[in-house]
Amino acid sequence: MSYFHHIRACNSHDFSGYLPFFVGTDRVGWVRHALASRLRQFTDAFEVEQDRISLAAASSDFDSRTEAMARVVAELVEEGTVPQLRDEYYPVTTGWGRPPLLKIDRVAVAHFGIRSYGLHINGFVRRADGIHLWVGKRAGDRKIAPGKLDNLVAGGQPIGLTLDENLVKEAHEEAGLSADAARQAVPVGVVSYLMENPAGLKPDTLFLYDLEVADDFVPRNTDGEVEHFMLWPLEEAARRVRETDDFKFNVNLVIVDFLMRHGYLKPDDAEYPDLAIGLRRAV
Repeated sequence: MSYFHHIRACNSHDFSGYLPFFVGTDRVGWVRHALASRLRQFTDAFEVEQDRISLAAASSDFDSRTEAMARVVAELVEEGTVPQLRDEYYPVTTGWGRPPLLKIDRVAVAHFGIRSYGLHINGFVRRADGIHLWVGKRAGDRKIAPGKLDNLVAGGQPIGLTLDENLVKEAHEEAGLSADAARQAVPVGVVSYLMENPAGLKPDTLFLYDLEVADDFVPRNTDGEVEHFMLWPLEEAARRVRETDDFKFNVNLVIVDFLMRHGYLKPDDAEYPDLAIGLRRAV
């Protein structure tokens, strides 16, 4: 295996199996042909053509679009096409910082191939023998990546919260950090990818933060998502990424970015240029 193995895995997809999904003149996602055929029956909500699927023209503002989408998703949940609603809503936009066109329950985001956003915090300690990275082991009952390894803090970006507000919320829930401690996290960039999963396409952008913590800091999970935390030498975290699939799929990308920025991976590494380009896929 290699570091680039994870970038390849997070960017495996085939557009031929999908129709582009439009709101008005804006493409906002991708829908599998099978789901598009099912959506033909919702003539008051969707217009399905040979080369695209669109929200019906009658849904012309945020509220009417959201209502139309929610009504269809609820029926898809009822028939088992989509899993149980999460009651957490993501914005549907044409890009970060732009006004949302509608909102959609998190569970249906990949079914419609909608770009979602999230944040990850690398929690680390500097010791005489080098950097040590906090690693969480996800609880076995998680619907996504149960038992996999994770960052100190990671979470999706819902509608209605600023990135700063979400940072504070996720840091408290996942690691027991105070608001003041969470705000010491330093923004260091993004990683992005487009992968196919059983639900559909996942175009994701993750905002990355580094948080240097004291040697005596011990994270405390409060929402049941993390089974326990471990503090690993950076070399061990790097080895696990390079040689295994022990980490949650996108966490591998976050750690590779950390390794590059902190000089563990150097420009003379054969994979370095491909890694630098591959961590930020614009789709």
